[in-house]
Amino acid sequence: MAGKQAAILQCEDVTVEFDGFKAVQGMSLALEKGELRFLIGPNGAGKTTMLDVICGKVRPSAGKITFDGNVDITRKHEHQIAELGIGRKFQAPSIFKDMTVLENLEIAMRQNRGVFATLFARMKKEEEDRMRGQLDMIGLADKETWRAGGLSHGEKQWLEIGMMLLQEPEVLLLDEPVAGMTDKETDKTGELLHEIARERSVVVVEHDMEFVRNFASKVTVMHEGKLLKEGSMEEVQGDDRVAEVYLGRRREEHASRSTA
Repeated sequence: MAGKQAAILQCEDVTVEFDGFKAVQGMSLALEKGELRFLIGPNGAGKTTMLDVICGKVRPSAGKITFDGNVDITRKHEHQIAELGIGRKFQAPSIFKDMTVLENLEIAMRQNRGVFATLFARMKKEEEDRMRGQLDMIGLADKETWRAGGLSHGEKQWLEIGMMLLQEPEVLLLDEPVAGMTDKETDKTGELLHEIARERSVVVVEHDMEFVRNFASKVTVMHEGKLLKEGSMEEVQGDDRVAEVYLGRRREEHASRSTA
């Protein structure tokens, strides 16, 4: 590990068991500061379960998770982990549909201080500047007065990502962020993730292999709850085991759909 940064997040030999079934088996993962990591693998590989463990939604039956060098979060509750600086976004966007884009961002920024007490309070200039900067970053500056429910699917996802970023997490966990997006929205999301990773660490669970190929630098492949391969996209694609259990399977699925 000489020459490398200290990991912001370290998962060591994590095992998750549900009624005798091991969804994750001795999984280890080290995430560096400012890293964009893609977590891939076939359905049932344990990818989403790993995110569940990191954010505290699921407790591991064995193993250890360390955040920011020395903070053991293995047994902490979800809200405690979120407060430390680990944000989790689930697949379906969670936004206030009847409120405007701007109001959604304002609530997110003030969440820790109580929504009702501060929602209509006068904003400090630095807070407003941060919010405007976030609007620009997620590409919704021209839609700040729109009701969030009227946004496209991709725009709703960007809005929720913007809401999470205003809470300043050090690690952002995203579960299939481009599912259901248009090609244009998908590309824009990839560019957004790279921009986010300049200041924070990001873990993305994703099934869209074209998206992964276009935007991944480092990839972790899981299979049957275990680490199968880790490395660059080129290294992962050139691995025979990955081709057999994942990439090859995806090609077979595509072929069967084409002939259906």
